[in-house]
Amino acid sequence: MKITWYGQSAFRIETGGSKILIDPFLTQNPLWKKGWEGPAEGVTHVLLTHGHNDHVGDAAAILKKTGAILVSNFEVCMYLAGQGVPASQVNPGNHGGTIDCGGFTTTFVQALHSSSFGADSGSNVYLGNPNGLVLHFPNDRTLYHMGDTDIFSDMGLINELHEPKIGLVPIGDRFTMGGAVAALACRRYFKFETVFPCHYATFPLLDQTAEKFVAGMEGSGVDVVVPKVGETKNI
Repeated sequence: MKITWYGQSAFRIETGGSKILIDPFLTQNPLWKKGWEGPAEGVTHVLLTHGHNDHVGDAAAILKKTGAILVSNFEVCMYLAGQGVPASQVNPGNHGGTIDCGGFTTTFVQALHSSSFGADSGSNVYLGNPNGLVLHFPNDRTLYHMGDTDIFSDMGLINELHEPKIGLVPIGDRFTMGGAVAALACRRYFKFETVFPCHYATFPLLDQTAEKFVAGMEGSGVDVVVPKVGETKNI
């Protein structure tokens, strides 16, 4: 599996024949400072955890250009269909549901956050409940993108049901759990082999480094990967 982080919560996952973009906030991303064309090359699926601008990002443009399949909650999918994404590319779900995406499945799980689009422009559209996304691959390890969330005890049930081995974990504080709490979540509720911190350093209001998370994971035996923006890691 190849994993590339583009800043904030934007990741590209490549395994088997699947090339997946999650939360492709790219053009307006202060850490990436480039367009979406490179990250979206050959993409087969675009997955969105929730509707905030810094997660939906360039999804509509990417979907219309590439023909990739959109996987998100019902409200986000219908919103993007209204932005011109063809109905044939829209694959909605919601909490507890699992979607067959061809080379993998996506299960929607809880995230403690909110979800809307357009707050920056003063026109806010409600976009359903936020989600975490669990990706099961037939010949690779299960991956869990937590979305934007605080710690919650039902993370233990997510681990029991799905046994994810790779975690993409928000750590930036203020709008999600901070690094120390995120480390507690990983250690208490999961048996991850590898974790990637995310949702930090993008804006001044967020924690600017992953130091608190890295310190909290010391001695856990988990491989904590803190890539540079745009760097690809083979897992």
